[in-house]
Amino acid sequence: MRVEKILACLWLAFIVCGIAAHGQSTDSAAAGGGLMGFPSRLLGKIQSKTSGLDDQLTRQTQRYLARMAKQERRLKQRMYKLDSSSANKMFGDVDQRYAALARKIGADTGRADVRMQGPYMAYVDSMKTSLAFLQQHPSLAGGGSDISSKLQGASGQFQQLQARLEDATEIKQFIQQRKEQIRQYLQQYTHLPPGVSSVFSDYKKQAYYYSQQLQSYKDELNDPDKLMQRGLQALHTLPAFNDFVKKNSMLASLFNIPAGGGGPSTGDVQGMATRDQVMAAVRGSSLPGSSADPAAGLQQNVNNAQGQVDQLRDKLSGAGGGNGDLDIPDFKPNNQKTRSFFRRLEFGMNLQSAHSTYYFPTTTDIGVSLGYKIDDKNVVGVGASYKVGWGSDISHVKVSGQGIGLRSFTDIHISKSFFASGGFEYNYQQPFNIQGVPGLDSWQKSGLIGVSKIISMKSRALKNAKIQLLWDFLSYQQAPKSQPLKFRIGYSF
Repeated sequence: MRVEKILACLWLAFIVCGIAAHGQSTDSAAAGGGLMGFPSRLLGKIQSKTSGLDDQLTRQTQRYLARMAKQERRLKQRMYKLDSSSANKMFGDVDQRYAALARKIGADTGRADVRMQGPYMAYVDSMKTSLAFLQQHPSLAGGGSDISSKLQGASGQFQQLQARLEDATEIKQFIQQRKEQIRQYLQQYTHLPPGVSSVFSDYKKQAYYYSQQLQSYKDELNDPDKLMQRGLQALHTLPAFNDFVKKNSMLASLFNIPAGGGGPSTGDVQGMATRDQVMAAVRGSSLPGSSADPAAGLQQNVNNAQGQVDQLRDKLSGAGGGNGDLDIPDFKPNNQKTRSFFRRLEFGMNLQSAHSTYYFPTTTDIGVSLGYKIDDKNVVGVGASYKVGWGSDISHVKVSGQGIGLRSFTDIHISKSFFASGGFEYNYQQPFNIQGVPGLDSWQKSGLIGVSKIISMKSRALKNAKIQLLWDFLSYQQAPKSQPLKFRIGYSF
């Protein structure tokens, strides 16, 4: 009995010391004017990122709704000639429906208890929980009179974005339901008016691209940068924050995790069976291995079920584009559709050398380019080049400027890593200064066609190496005549 009392006292002392340590860690951090290692720019970064995603989500959603409302109006006009009564019933309030959805997502400022639907997003949960914790302990984010306003602004903006993501999810569900309603409506007719199938195909494309656009915003929100990772690492050094996470995070609310990390090993969480009760139920069941070793038999069944779930998940993920969305398109999607203009840009550089001739010394054209991805495989763009002269031979090396050029190009995918390439260029093939460059009428014109090949490299910086063999079909008209065949090697970023 005495030993038990001593152990109980030691256990009580351990708990008290732990609580005191929790309080002291928080208090000491507050007294020191902030948490060691916490990036002071994090709050501004969170507000900036969520504000940008909020604006993009709202603007893109309203654009998609306007396009789909227009397509429904076109469907109504065509079906009205065939069956005016059913067309009015099906499409009568189309403008009001889409306008109401657009107003809702534009006006929603969020609420504190909003919870995001769909798969669990760990960093979104961490961000929300961190902001809530810092609002209770603002001194941990660093000193300064404006820290409260920064916390309030970041939390408010994040809360608003969450609400609008939920609105967008509901809009996506509405669009999917609406698409199915229209499909069933059109199936009633054996002979549809001209253009109806084409308009409905456009509607389905917009529905698919909106679903992908929404998923891309969620993925971007759930993708932490180094600043966010640093902030979370600093906060997780505080026992008080870890306890706060166990009480207030979205994950904790799903499993009712107690603040202390769980009950005894036998399991005594309110509303859940204990381990002994589960083992007794297994022994009395007909599960394989339940009589000899219920834990091993249960584990084996769980492993088998997990393997089957993984196989099914992989199949569903592949069918739905990797995000669990089973809205399988009946066309070849263009993944660039859901990217912003700047994310569809591709930067590149290339080199082209020429041997010494009667007119010119040995030169190297250093080119830079800016391409725009029309789709996943095809690119158009513009560029410029600077011609560097190296002298007449190895004994007479002299670096000099020998000309400039303006370029346009297109790369069209043929198969695998091969592309058909073409372009039109203006080249000024003489030494120059800025004031002395004449108009384009005196520049040489080049028309290029040829083939390009992408070479995969292990280096991330040079993984898109490209070699090109181009024929200048206008070179025979140039004076002085330039090389008809041009070999270039370059990289894209």
